[in-house]
Amino acid sequence: MFRPPHGGADPGAVYNGRQEKDDNLELALKVGKLLESQGIDVLYTRTEDVYQTPFEKAQIANRAGADYFISFHRNSSPEPNQYNGVETLVYDKSGLKLTMAENINGALEALGFKNLGVKARPGLVVLRRTRMPALLIETGFLNTDQDNALYDQKNQEIARAIANAILGTLDLETIEDSEKPAPPVQEPEEEDGAVYYRVQTGAFRDRKNADQLLYELLDQGYPAFLLYENGYYKVQVGAFKVLANAILMERRLRRAGYSTVITT
Repeated sequence: MFRPPHGGADPGAVYNGRQEKDDNLELALKVGKLLESQGIDVLYTRTEDVYQTPFEKAQIANRAGADYFISFHRNSSPEPNQYNGVETLVYDKSGLKLTMAENINGALEALGFKNLGVKARPGLVVLRRTRMPALLIETGFLNTDQDNALYDQKNQEIARAIANAILGTLDLETIEDSEKPAPPVQEPEEEDGAVYYRVQTGAFRDRKNADQLLYELLDQGYPAFLLYENGYYKVQVGAFKVLANAILMERRLRRAGYSTVITT
């Protein structure tokens, strides 16, 4: 269930003639179209410029028996250009909704947004009254020029990043089970011209140090490999076509105590 908030007589935040309700609807429709192209059933609380109360939107999702509820917003601050960045709100920081929220933030951070993190907001109606995991995405500040420039320049990439983060989260079990360790001293085979995202956990001048980290990761079941480049032995994990899947692996490694960076 996708919820483009505000609408009709409620413009949401307004800045230099820009209305939040328009950005919300546009992004929700783009993300929804991308998910539908992957076989995901998407239901919208609105597809036109109409107003519904937050309670009505929650009731629409509940009646439809939606599996997830995702609300699209643009943030706003008391003063123009006071803050910048993306954040995602959830009822509480637990379960799959937290993982999905973290992955969405991470995917948007990779596009250049500042990551303000995941925040618990149990008082919000659309997070409290929905019976399914619910998220509220604040895609940058509407009254910050820096965020608006990034939002406009990378609009389609933003939609794709959010869609991929959602798909990657839902496919978490398959991702983990399908990845197999590559040969220790070779890069994984890749198609010519394709872009792959990898998670790097270390870069060493000394091959022994790189090997130690490599075999430690392999022993734990990670699809790790060794790459020699520019005088460094680089220990990397995975080769993902979808950025969201690399983000999932990066967060998994970070939680296990490793220093990580996503590269291509």
